[in-house]
Amino acid sequence: MQFRSDNYGPAHPKVMEAVVAANSGYDVSYGADAPMERVTALVREIFGAPEAAVYLVATGTAANVLALGTLTQPWQTVFCTPHAHIAVDECNAPEFFTGGAKLTLVGEADKMSAEGLREVMAPVENRGVHGAQRGPVSITNTTELGRCYSVDEVAAIAKVAHGFDQPLYMDGARLGNAVAALGCSPADLTTRAGVDAVSIGGTKNGCLGVEAVVFFDPAKAWEFELRRKRGAHLFSKHRFLAAQMEAYLLDGLWLETAAEANARCARLAEGLDTVPGAEFLHRPEANAAFVSLPRETHRRLRAGGGHYYLWDADDAELAQDGGPLLARMVCDWSLPESEIDRFVALARG
Repeated sequence: MQFRSDNYGPAHPKVMEAVVAANSGYDVSYGADAPMERVTALVREIFGAPEAAVYLVATGTAANVLALGTLTQPWQTVFCTPHAHIAVDECNAPEFFTGGAKLTLVGEADKMSAEGLREVMAPVENRGVHGAQRGPVSITNTTELGRCYSVDEVAAIAKVAHGFDQPLYMDGARLGNAVAALGCSPADLTTRAGVDAVSIGGTKNGCLGVEAVVFFDPAKAWEFELRRKRGAHLFSKHRFLAAQMEAYLLDGLWLETAAEANARCARLAEGLDTVPGAEFLHRPEANAAFVSLPRETHRRLRAGGGHYYLWDADDAELAQDGGPLLARMVCDWSLPESEIDRFVALARG
């Protein structure tokens, strides 16, 4: 019963078939392959952005830091939430790849508001040459706590960022889950809402390991290419990345797998509602649930084969007496419903 992360799940059979098919014959290296041409066309169509520059890397960290490195000067600061991957999960890679730019935290939650962003951005340059200069804004959709920015929320944040002449970047490691949950189009949630660059996560949602970085204004394209090469993230046998992304995007597979993952999480949440003492941090909006459970329930789940992460606690604390502990439970597209039902039954005791 695996709820630790959607990173734990398998690749989709269609993605695997595409990789096997790409393993036949020869193709041009370093991103000039035929599958990449098709990926670029697919992305431009999906996002309604005929001039978009599209690039592939193997990890979400690479996508985030290379994109932000391209959008940020070393003397600037990137605005993000305290929960952002770039702030807490990427080993200072954003600072490294931007040449030392700062991160400025907005608010205390996993989502920033337009008003909160404006309050933080406005005074940043009040020390002139002695202080950091304003840089891009980075948001994550879905957020690190499993919530979604709506189209209107993204547009409001973009308006503030653009009002200070700064771009808006969207970390889309789980972008498919957000689009599926909101029922909007990918274009509505990104380029039409004012997003300047976005990553399209594949690894967590059915791929072996590939993420796309999309610049809706191609003016930054060449700089990104240089940074990707200099940062050692340009694959020579690039066609194996492109084959994954093509299969992932073709015929909306990425939204199908995301919708399946979201549905699994909804089933899990419905079941956990019946567990004594269960309290959600907030109602799950996509494929991640944050739920507080009594320690006795956690122990029973662990002993019965339930795998998930405690949030802001560890197993040593679980062994002690005390109040309930918060857990993160993430569902991927392949999670059997029978496993969810077995997990819930075990939680009920």
